[in-house]
Amino acid sequence: MKKYLKWIIAGLVAVFLLIQLPNLGRTSPHAVPGHDVLSSNAPPPEIVSILKDACYDCHSYDTRLPWYGYVAPVSWWLDSHINDGRDRLNFSKWPNDDPESAARKWNHVSNAVRDGDMPLPSYTWIHRAARLSDEQRKKLADWAEQESQRLKTASNTNQ
Repeated sequence: MKKYLKWIIAGLVAVFLLIQLPNLGRTSPHAVPGHDVLSSNAPPPEIVSILKDACYDCHSYDTRLPWYGYVAPVSWWLDSHINDGRDRLNFSKWPNDDPESAARKWNHVSNAVRDGDMPLPSYTWIHRAARLSDEQRKKLADWAEQESQRLKTASNTNQ
């Protein structure tokens, strides 16, 4: 019986090591200069700080993975969340030249933050800096809503 247990453990260790291979050399895409949300009409410093702490890991190419983010199968789960987050909203591919689109995105940010949908609770469990106080949540949501309105007005004026 002990012989079989040793083989089972050795097999499991081998499988664990093999599933790590796809993680070798993994990198985040590079942001194109001038396309980040902070490159033009940057938010106030307090809002930038909130965005960087609570949003950028999943919603930009400026992702800071923790050590366990490189260990499969946890890395697969994190990659899935990050890719989904970037697909929904990517601050590294901001439509600086399209005020209507940017206005819609800021409106979405405002609603998601105000409703408590973002940042995700599963993210804030581990990332303390992403835990927004009620005051931070209100500031970010209010600023995003104001920015959305400003961009809508600018867009209507240019038409």
